[in-house]
Amino acid sequence: MNWHARSRHFWALLAVLLLPATGAWAQAGGGTSAPTKIAIINVQQAIVTTGEGKQASAQLNVQFTPRQNELENIQKQIQDLQTRLNNGARTLSEDEKARLQRQGELLTRDFQRRQEGMSEEVTAAQGEIVDTIGRKMFEIIDRYARENGYALVLNASAQGTPVIYASNQVDITAEIIRLYDQAHPIKAAAAPPAAATPPAAAPKR
Repeated sequence: MNWHARSRHFWALLAVLLLPATGAWAQAGGGTSAPTKIAIINVQQAIVTTGEGKQASAQLNVQFTPRQNELENIQKQIQDLQTRLNNGARTLSEDEKARLQRQGELLTRDFQRRQEGMSEEVTAAQGEIVDTIGRKMFEIIDRYARENGYALVLNASAQGTPVIYASNQVDITAEIIRLYDQAHPIKAAAAPPAAATPPAAAPKR
């Protein structure tokens, strides 16, 4: 899945905010040294890999597939018109060429309008998923970092995060996904209603 402009601010925000309050650690520890462990997490990957993320992606696919099919159908019509114009460059009348050209232009404008509208709706839907899952995930990351003594957690999927190399041993993505799914299990799809038992046949008189 492609996460768009609305969620970019969220990634950047997480890159800055995934910092446990080390000062509070030092005070609460009665003079003990602050934690020094560092971890990284790919928040974008974690969101789409959780059970909720997969479920939301499947729902988006079901929601927008019919409109994607419509776009592909219009695109095919445009290509067919172009093929007819190319093949009939010497045989079609000028009126027929003009008619096909106008029809192609109308279809092209319709295609662009539909595509832009769908893109905006997909972006908004994806942003809502990122916000919903991301807020709950941030709470889990924050609690995990505090409980395990991490001084810094970097979001490797955020733009501008200075992560050039990181060992798998400091990557907590899989663990956060596990904890998230444990804390927020997806709801099972409602089972279809059981078929009614047909009434018994009346005895023959």
